[in-house]
Amino acid sequence: MTEQTERSLAAPRPTGEIRIWPRSFADRLTAPLPGVRAFARLAREGRLRPSAASLREIPGVPVNPGAPPAVNAATVAVTWAGHASWVLSIGGLTVLTDPVWSRRILGTPPRITPVGVAWRDLPRVDAVVISHNHYDHLDAATLKRLPRDTHLLLPAGLGRWARRRRFTRVTELDWWEAVELPGAAGPVRFDFVPAHHWSKRTFTDTCRSLWGGWVVTAPSGQRVHFAGDTGYGHWFGRIGARYPGIDLALLPIGAYDPRWMLGPVHTDPEEAVRACQDLGARAMAPMHWGTFLLSAEPPLEPLRRVRAAWAATGRPRDELWDLPVGGSRVLEPGGGRKARAASAGPLAT
Repeated sequence: MTEQTERSLAAPRPTGEIRIWPRSFADRLTAPLPGVRAFARLAREGRLRPSAASLREIPGVPVNPGAPPAVNAATVAVTWAGHASWVLSIGGLTVLTDPVWSRRILGTPPRITPVGVAWRDLPRVDAVVISHNHYDHLDAATLKRLPRDTHLLLPAGLGRWARRRRFTRVTELDWWEAVELPGAAGPVRFDFVPAHHWSKRTFTDTCRSLWGGWVVTAPSGQRVHFAGDTGYGHWFGRIGARYPGIDLALLPIGAYDPRWMLGPVHTDPEEAVRACQDLGARAMAPMHWGTFLLSAEPPLEPLRRVRAAWAATGRPRDELWDLPVGGSRVLEPGGGRKARAASAGPLAT
C-alpha cells in the first residue's frame, strides 16, 4: 500500500444505514484465540487475579472524581471516567467511549474505584462510540440510561443488538469507514479503525461482530485516537500513516498478565508507549487500568511501568497524561495543551 493510499480517507457514510455483514469476522484476527488447553493452564497456574498481598495497593489508585470541564465548541477536552470510558468534548458534541457506569460487569469482581464522573454531572450525550462487544466495553445497563435517540456508532455486526434495545440512531462501520455528525463548530468525523483483538458476548457469537478503535476529528482538525481494547501490532503504524497529526492517543495499559495468554489482545505499558510512537501521537493518556481487576498484575503496576517506559523515550513528561480516575485535560485550539488536573500524582508507597 502506497503512502498516498494510506493517507486517503473514505467519504463519510450515511448514518443509520441497515447493512448486511459477513456471518463471521474471524478472518480479521491477528492471533489465534486461546483454546481449552490455554484455559486449563491458566487455572493450573492460578494467575487469574492479583495476589492477596498486591491488593493492598488498591487505596493508592489515584481518584479525583469531578464533572467534565465546560468548554466551547472550538475546544477539545477529555475526562477519564475509568476503564475505557471517556467523556470527550469535541466540536460542540459530548461523546462517550465504551461507557461503563455499572459497579460490576459479568464474571468480574466489582470495580475498585468509583466512576470518575457522576451520571448526573454529564452534559447531554450526543453520541456513543463502542469498540467491541465484551461486557467491560459494551454495558447494556449503562446504555439503558441514555435517550433512545442518542447516536450509537458501532462495529459491524452490532446494529441488531442496539436496535433490539430501541435505539433509533444506530450506525455500524467496517474498518477504515467513517461517518460525520453535525456539531456546533462544524462536522465531527468518526473513523472506525482496526485493533488487535476479538469479540464474544455469548457462547455462540465468537467473532460474529467486529472490533476496533476510533479516530475522532474535530472541525479544527484536532484528532483523538481511542484504541478501545487491543494488543500491540502493525495496525498502529497504519493508523498513524492514514491519520497524521493525532493530538491525543487514549491507549490501554492494563489486563496484560500473564503475557503468554493476554499478549496478543492487551497491550502492556511498554507496548502502549510504543503504540503511541507508532501512531505519531503528540500525547498519550493511559486507560484500561485501575478500575476492574481483569488479570494478575498488581493494581498499581501499570502506572509504574508506563511512567518508566515513557521516561525511557526521552519525550517530555507533560505529554504523558496519566490521569487519575475522574481527571480531565483540555486541548487548546491551535494545538496547545492545558492541564485542568495535573497527573495521577505520586504512587503510594
